[in-house]
Amino acid sequence: MYYINGEWLESEKKLEVTNPVTLEVIDTISTCGAEETKTAIAAATEAFKTWKKTTGNERSEYLFKTVKLMRERADELAQIITLENGKPLPDAKNEVRSAISYLDWYAEEAKRIYGEVLPASHRDKSLMVVKQPVGVCGAITPWNFPLSMITRKIAPALAAGCTVVLKPANQTPLSAIKVFECFHDAGVPKGVVNLVIGPSQDIGKELTSSPDVRKLTFTGSTRVGKMLVRDSADTMKKVSMELGGHAPYIIFEDADIDLAVEGVMLSKFKNTGQTCISTNRVYAHKSIAKEFAEKLAKRTAELKIGDGLEEGTDVGPLINESALQTMKNQVEDAVKKNAEVVAGGRVYNYDKGSGYFFEPTVLLNATDDMVIATEETFGPIAPVFTFETEEEIIERANSTLYGLAAYCYTKNLGRGLRMMRELEFGIIGINDPTPIVIQAPFGGIKESGMGKEGGKFGLEEYLEEKFVSIYEN
Repeated sequence: MYYINGEWLESEKKLEVTNPVTLEVIDTISTCGAEETKTAIAAATEAFKTWKKTTGNERSEYLFKTVKLMRERADELAQIITLENGKPLPDAKNEVRSAISYLDWYAEEAKRIYGEVLPASHRDKSLMVVKQPVGVCGAITPWNFPLSMITRKIAPALAAGCTVVLKPANQTPLSAIKVFECFHDAGVPKGVVNLVIGPSQDIGKELTSSPDVRKLTFTGSTRVGKMLVRDSADTMKKVSMELGGHAPYIIFEDADIDLAVEGVMLSKFKNTGQTCISTNRVYAHKSIAKEFAEKLAKRTAELKIGDGLEEGTDVGPLINESALQTMKNQVEDAVKKNAEVVAGGRVYNYDKGSGYFFEPTVLLNATDDMVIATEETFGPIAPVFTFETEEEIIERANSTLYGLAAYCYTKNLGRGLRMMRELEFGIIGINDPTPIVIQAPFGGIKESGMGKEGGKFGLEEYLEEKFVSIYEN
């Protein structure tokens, strides 16, 4: 089932959605392709002619109506996330709250799009800058946060006066359908939001090649992001890319070790490590590495693995067989290069399902020549490296093509400020494993992407400046 120009549509092409815990089919939905995507773009283009003229207050009201409906349906939305994604239900409920918060925030921001009056360089001229919506936006969202990634893109787009054609991940389309039901029931005008579900290559090609799509926003792998940027170049679209990461987690000798351990538990094992800002490389100062690793291994072994719908589950399944194989390969490579497995390290045979489970894992004696030191893990493996000096760890932490998130634990204020300046990442958490908030910019540097999401910074991505000079004669 897909949604174009205010209508739910069916086709003979079908997609089976499976539960990653049991591998059972939980739903079968209709999909579409290139032609339907063209129709969706045309609908969004036509709707933009009217939507861009609405006031901020009018756009705000539609977003607030959607917020109300999502709050009423929050439990159902969380259940759907867990069924198709596998994350524990409490985490799914947190994601629903996050998704609603983005709509709520941008409902307010819709009323605060300001231009500027510039000082004139001539007595008989008035100069101003007007901000206007970019136009039709193509949005492609991932499976790891199937609800909040949608609203994080659609909310600022609609607040700015843009219209949207969205393609969700094929692994998790049900969450997208549910949120679009809320848009529909909130009375969002026809063509303003459109949902296309189907082959990524066919739909992506239409979004990148169409001259009517003036912006493309994508969250996913760096490899795919580069392809989309290249394919968008011919029409010179505005693009924002939130791509891969390889976050260092640095623990200095003066850090609160217990606090650092709990931080890793949050940053590494939430969502089974399937988060772009998840810790990938844990660097513990040589003098405290043994104590830290022992405490981390003990806490990791306490995690409960299983079905996200079962009470008390901490870690759910990986999304597919490929992700499971990556975990196996990374651990095998590390062990061959003398890493020591002190927690987990194996495929987990869950007695209530045949899904893609891997034990939360801690590796000691990790070295920079291991695959896990450079390849994004996107799973529940925490390799522990050691270091001795501040200068050394800055160089090693920055020795990656990625630049999304980094974490640093220290009680030394000066050192914390130096790390803030020297670490080449778009998001820095100092003694903070969860630095993401709605009002702040989210995004990376280097090959972790371009553009920002969140706060006023995310709204700017959907606006363009028009300079006006008036000669007063």
